[in-house]
Formats: sequence, C-alpha cells, structure tokens
Amino acid sequence: MTQPSVRAWYLVHKWTSLICTAFLLMLCLTGLPLIFHDEIDQLTGDAGQAPNGIASSGTDPRLLPLDTILGKALAARPGEVPVFMAFDNDRSQMTVTTAPAPDSPGNLMTIQLWDRLTGEPTGQVDESGVMHFILEMHIDMFLGLPGMLFLGAMGFLFVIAIVSGVVLYAPFMRKLAFGTLRVSRSTRLKWLDYHNLLGIVAVAWMAVVGLTGVINALATPIMQLWQQTELAEMTRAYDGQGALDPAKYGSIDKAMAEARQKLPGNNPQFIAFPGGTYSSKHHYAVFFQGDTPLTERLLTPALIDAETGAFTDARPMPWYNQALSLSQPLHFGDYGGLPLKILWALLTIFTIIVLGSGIHLWLGKRKSPLDARVREVETGGQMVPAE
Repeated sequence: MTQPSVRAWYLVHKWTSLICTAFLLMLCLTGLPLIFHDEIDQLTGDAGQAPNGIASSGTDPRLLPLDTILGKALAARPGEVPVFMAFDNDRSQMTVTTAPAPDSPGNLMTIQLWDRLTGEPTGQVDESGVMHFILEMHIDMFLGLPGMLFLGAMGFLFVIAIVSGVVLYAPFMRKLAFGTLRVSRSTRLKWLDYHNLLGIVAVAWMAVVGLTGVINALATPIMQLWQQTELAEMTRAYDGQGALDPAKYGSIDKAMAEARQKLPGNNPQFIAFPGGTYSSKHHYAVFFQGDTPLTERLLTPALIDAETGAFTDARPMPWYNQALSLSQPLHFGDYGGLPLKILWALLTIFTIIVLGSGIHLWLGKRKSPLDARVREVETGGQMVPAE
C-alpha cells in the first residue's frame, strides 16, 4: 500500500471513529442490559404469566373469542379505539393496544395484558420503568425519528471505521505475529495492541451489529415506503373512501378465521386495526409468521375488510421489510437462547474496550505528527512515533 493510500485510509479511520465513538459507547452501554431484557423482566416480575403451552394465537376451544377480549379491553379504556392485538405462541397471554385515535403516537397508547384462557387482565405494560428508559435511549435518545436517523448515521460511520480499520490492520501487522501484545513497551503501544487485537477478533460481529443497527434505525421510513407502495396496491379498490368509523368495525374472530383460511399453516403474530401504520384505513391486517426458526421472523399480512369481514389480499412483505425483520433479533442476539446472548454481551464489552482505547490513542497521538503515524503503519508497527 502506498503512502498516500495509507494516509487517506488513516484519516478516514480517525475521523469516522472520532465522530461516532461517543454515541457508540452510549449504544453499547445501553445495549448490554437490553440483550438480557427477557431475563431481567423475569427477575423483576415484569415478564407476565409463565408459559402454559396454550398459545393465545391458537384455536384451542378453551380460548375465549377475540371479540370478548377486545370488548373487555375497550371497557377498561372508555373512549379509546383498538390499535393492535398481539399474540403469544407459548402462553395464553395476549396484548391489546388502545389509544384515543387510530393514528395516535406511541406515547398515547396503552398496552393491556389479558389471559385469553380466563378472560382476566394480567397487567399493563409499564413504560415508565428503567428498562423502557434504556430502550428509548438506545433507539432514538428520546428524539423520535430524528434521533433514530441520527443514530443510524452514527452506525454507518461505525461501519466505515471498521472497514478502514481492517484495511490498515494488514500493513500494520505485516511484521508482527497475530495477537502480539507488546506489554513490556510503552503504555501507548500496549493499548494500541489491545485495540488492534480486540478489534480484529470482534470485527465480523461489530460489522453485523453496526449494519443491523443502521437498518433498524430506518424502521419508520421502511414502513412508510411499504404503506405507500405495497399496501396502497393491495387496497387500490378502496381509493377515495374515507377512514372507517371504529363503530363499524366487524368481528375480529370472523376476520381471523378468514385470514387463517387464506394462509393455512402459519401462526398469527398480531392484528393491526384500521388507520395505523401497519394497516389501511379500512382493513384489519392480520400478520402471520412462519412455522420454522427462520420463517417465524418473516411476516405475511392478510388484509380483511374491517366492516364486512371479506378477504382483500395477502402477500409477503417486500425484501426491505424482510431485511428489517431479520435484522432486529440479529442486532440483540435474540434468537439463540442464553448462550448466544452471553456471547453478544462479551463482544459488546470487547467493543467498549476498542472504542475506549481508540479515544486513549487519539489523545496520545495528538503529540506526534501525522507522517510519523502513517510511517508506523507502513513499517508494520516497527517505527513507533516518539512519546
């Protein structure tokens, strides 16, 4: 690699790293507890009822009708309308989300927990606890869509910093054995070797988490694109009609039966009511997940006319929605049980050390000229800048 190339890649690595490091540290620190959110919820008693093998998404005759549960949920929140109804494949517990209007923002929504086996409420999702605070900080820093897009930009810079770091790693380590830690030399060299070693060990994981983080940050634009393209095409026959009055909503059970008939062999994950982000102004959108470990992350919506109960259309989500669906569990390691979560946590700690050591090295390198640092890379780490 020529000296101008080394200089260019070094500057790219330096500035992309410096710009995003503070925000990446925040994301790592908030991401650590989120990796274990299920386990933390169980320890704090926020996990709801234990699995009982009766799926609220199923057709067990012991389960109460969805219309019954919805009626109870609306009675508990007078004046509100339904927005979502979500199911569990391991227990009879389900959720009903209500709000003052179908398009109300998330902070005005109430998520109620119900047992479909007994018809009794089992609580309400607490959005004021520590875990919810951490989640909001991690997702958008309490800034909504602008915060999500900003963190997505920081994730993109992180990916560029990873690529440039890998490019520089090859010439720098040309005369050093892999894993070399020059602990007997200066403090700066020791931190540089730790930075390089942990960075290259975790490079694939950091790239995956960085890219999935960027995709997750685009969740709102992705859903808006789906609404404006695929959903609009599916509901073309309803163009020009006003929003359906919630008083005219028909039977949820009838809509579910119609959707199951069109998509047999799949499990319903949630129902989006008319007027929200996930549906049109006239339809129940019943989202089904596949029945294998891979396809359970990929959703297929069936649109049912909310007034008549007639089937309108069903088609898989487009590739960009599928990328979003697959990136969410991959980002948190939430698909391989506790061992994978522990691995994700260890790699997150590695990343924190890499980011912290990068700041330490930058503060120290400010004392030496750029040419000396470029020469260090060119000579395979042999010509070390003066302290």
